[in-house]
Amino acid sequence: MLADKLKLTAKEILEKEFKQAMRGYKQEDVDKFLDLVIKDYETLHQEIEDLQQENLRLRKQVDDSYKKPQQPVQTNTTNFDILKRLSNLEKHVFGSKLYD
Repeated sequence: MLADKLKLTAKEILEKEFKQAMRGYKQEDVDKFLDLVIKDYETLHQEIEDLQQENLRLRKQVDDSYKKPQQPVQTNTTNFDILKRLSNLEKHVFGSKLYD
């Protein structure tokens, strides 16, 4: 899973301490940027979790559909109904010529 391959967690990013140097970066700017990174990271992680759950659900749904025996579609049409429709069709197409 992709989430397992990520090297950092949002908590690790939040708790990361940097040493200060004489000509270092402004701590406030670094903190603001890291806050943005943490939010994006959490959003990414949540999206991965959601997609993995959806993937599992869909795989189960596909597996379940293959396990169920497919029942043939039954119609309530009887031979009598078919003959009646055929007769009506012949009357419509051939009209009175049929009985001459």
